[in-house]
Amino acid sequence: MIQVKLNAIASTNDFLKSNKDLDMLPNFTVVTAEHQTNGRGQRGATWVSEPGKNLITSILVREFYTQKEDPFELIIAVSVAVHSALQAFEIPELAIKWPNDIMSGNKKIGGILIENIHKSDKNVISIVGLGLNVNQISFEGYPNASSLAAICKQTFDKQLLLEKIVSLIEFMLSNWEKERESCHFNYQNWLFRKGIPSAFQTPHGSFNGSIEGVNKDGKLEVRNEFDQLLAFDLKEIQLIF
Repeated sequence: MIQVKLNAIASTNDFLKSNKDLDMLPNFTVVTAEHQTNGRGQRGATWVSEPGKNLITSILVREFYTQKEDPFELIIAVSVAVHSALQAFEIPELAIKWPNDIMSGNKKIGGILIENIHKSDKNVISIVGLGLNVNQISFEGYPNASSLAAICKQTFDKQLLLEKIVSLIEFMLSNWEKERESCHFNYQNWLFRKGIPSAFQTPHGSFNGSIEGVNKDGKLEVRNEFDQLLAFDLKEIQLIF
């Protein structure tokens, strides 16, 4: 594993994206930082992390797909790889909150942000950003957040976690034709609150329903109280829990 270790950086994703040697960096090059001042999550959220306590990393992925293929495949592969890696560390009640948050019980412990660079030759370079709460204990102002240490009552080796996660991502992406079916199955099976009556918020109001899965376009499928199966894109729905 080729790893670039940084002390403090605005964003590990931005560091990789702006690297003048990006086209020459080996596949699965990893950048880690002890502190990130401008971390980002889904929906434009800010990822706040206590310096030195958590795993902040970005992984370079090239030649996984072209512009003609479904980018949600990479979200599935990475989410399942992270979930599987954490299973090896016996983190309890793991789930994937659509599209790519990592949960333990009702607490968010990690988030994934994938950014794609489209090349003129139709290939795509992907920057896979991962923030994982590891040894931080206090999350004042973030009631839905927690960490591996807070949940398991022990400290964790961030480097061991990183190596396990990167190893599984590399394995799954390098063997995607063989791993695709099982990854899709696991992603659907591990969805947070799947089949559990829940409340949802949309731009048009709130409603009750239950998650049934994610369709081939990466949209969340929810069956509402009128037995209608509805599909939503990322900015169209929010799970309230």
